[in-house]
Amino acid sequence: MYSIIQKCLFTQDAEWSHDFTINWLRRTQNTPLSFIYKQSIAAKPVTAFGITFKNPVGLAAGLDKNGECIDAFGAMGFGFVEIGTVTPKAQAGNDKPRMFRLPKGQAIINRMGFNNKGVDNLIANVKKSKYDGVLGINIGKNKTTPEENALDDYLICLRKVYNYASYVTVNISSPNTPGLRNLQHGDALETLLQGLKKEQKLLEVEHGKYVPILVKIAPDLSDKEIVDMSNSLINAEIDGVIATNTTLDRDLVAGQQNAEEMGGLSGAVLQAKSQAVAEKLCKEIAGRIPVIGVGGIHSGSSAKERIEAGSQLIQVYSSLIYKGPSLIKEIVNSL
Repeated sequence: MYSIIQKCLFTQDAEWSHDFTINWLRRTQNTPLSFIYKQSIAAKPVTAFGITFKNPVGLAAGLDKNGECIDAFGAMGFGFVEIGTVTPKAQAGNDKPRMFRLPKGQAIINRMGFNNKGVDNLIANVKKSKYDGVLGINIGKNKTTPEENALDDYLICLRKVYNYASYVTVNISSPNTPGLRNLQHGDALETLLQGLKKEQKLLEVEHGKYVPILVKIAPDLSDKEIVDMSNSLINAEIDGVIATNTTLDRDLVAGQQNAEEMGGLSGAVLQAKSQAVAEKLCKEIAGRIPVIGVGGIHSGSSAKERIEAGSQLIQVYSSLIYKGPSLIKEIVNSL
């Protein structure tokens, strides 16, 4: 059934198809029509950063930015669902068109620019959800916020989502917000991590629970940058790291349709690049921080490869678009 739906959607603009799908999932979740995507997945529990996941396959951030379809994705059998990226204030994102398919490489290029309805809207949607699984909330900064004031935006979001999230992911690796990736380096990174950990301790006392903070990194880091990043995360006692976000590298899709479009590239073509970064990161961290692997995972074998490299959990997004919910079962059964 999914192949038929996909063929119809792929005749339309990529972002239109995305919006149509999100709206349809929102309307059908918790209704009899959810049978179309609902499936039973084998229990394969994994424990990481103090949380037990019913299986190691999660939905990556970006697909459900506003948390509108949490119950639908839960029904698909994901072991955890990550929503966002959300910012303090609503923002429209970058100019359209800003999402492009590369079918030959089962890939997507996007330059969305953190388009979302703001953190308060996301929280309202979380409150309405019936999902009782592990929920990650991915936070970012508004485009209009100066780079030197980025911590303020992250703290606003952290305070607001803390009581509703199983864990919080700090997105400093999207290539589509000017200056954002600069936060992955040097003093800017240290200031950000220290500020977040300080606030986390205060929120733990206020809410009577500890919510882990994870950091999502880019796949375009050099070996030295991976070493420096690992040391910073360990020293700051960050609870987990997600590797990796989308890439700016176009060598992976040279000559393919839409390959020259600006933005972050994701999908099956990213597998080797993301795998290499994950392997170096896991080796450097040496088990001191749990790693969630994401980027290019498109099959049971590619997921197994990422787990064997040291990732405790994995996430999918682009390959879900190309393969449908059956991908979740395929991966879980392979692990």
